[in-house]
Amino acid sequence: MMQFTFNRQLALLYENTKNRSGQLYDSIILNDLPEPVQRYFKLVLKHGQPYISSVRLEHNGIFKTDLKKGYINIAGEQHFSVRQPQFIWKGTTTMFTAIDSYIANTGSLKVFLLNIFKVAENKGVTSDEGELQRWVAESVWFPTNLLPSEMVKWTAIDANSAKLSFRYKEILFHFTVSFNAFGDIITMQTQRFMTGKKRETWLCKMSGYKEVNGFRIPFSAEVLWRLSSGDCSYAKFEIQKIEYNKHYYGK
Repeated sequence: MMQFTFNRQLALLYENTKNRSGQLYDSIILNDLPEPVQRYFKLVLKHGQPYISSVRLEHNGIFKTDLKKGYINIAGEQHFSVRQPQFIWKGTTTMFTAIDSYIANTGSLKVFLLNIFKVAENKGVTSDEGELQRWVAESVWFPTNLLPSEMVKWTAIDANSAKLSFRYKEILFHFTVSFNAFGDIITMQTQRFMTGKKRETWLCKMSGYKEVNGFRIPFSAEVLWRLSSGDCSYAKFEIQKIEYNKHYYGK
C-alpha cells in the first residue's frame, strides 16, 4: 500500500516536470537584489550554469513524532521538480513510513504503520500552504530556484538578512532569510500552520555547505518550531546523496 502510493505520486511528479536546463543563469539578474542576497548567489552559483529542473536526494537523521517525545532514527528519500512546485518525501523508521508531498497543486501527509496500514492523513488548504513552505525552504538544495522570478521576490531588511516573498496561485507567504558573513543562508523563518488554523514561527537552520555539480549547498539541516515557551527542534537531517536533472519516471 505505502509503496504503491509513493510510486504513483512519484510518477505524477515527473510527468509534470519541465526541463529547465536550457535556461542559463546570468549574474546580471542579481543587480537589483539586496546586498546579502547578491552575496549568497555569487557564492553558490556560477555564471552560465543551467537552471535545475529536478532533484533527487537521500538523507539520514533523527526525527520526533511529537515535540514531547524523544528522537528516533529516520532515513529519507526525496524528489523535487522546480518549474512547477512539487516534491515528494518518504521518511522511513523501524515502525512507520511517512509520505509528505506537494504534487499537482495539492499538499498531503500520509503515515503508514509497518508500510502497509494507513493510520493518518493530513490534507486541505493549510497542508497546501505548509507543503509549499517546505518546498521553498528546501530550495537551498537547488538554489537556482531562489533566483528572482514570477514566484520569488526579494526585498531588503539589513546587512545580513532579507525578505523572500513567494506567490503561487492563491497562496502568498514570506520568509525572513538570514545570511552569515561568508554569504551562506543559515536560517529561513516563516509563519506556518502548526495545529488547526493557528500559525507559529517555523525555522529551518542550514549548515555544512559543500559544492556538488558546481552548486554550493548545505548538507546539514535542522527544523524547529519557535514557540513562546522556547525553541522545539523536531528534525535533524544529513544529506547522503543528491542528484540533479535525472528523471526517474515519465519524461
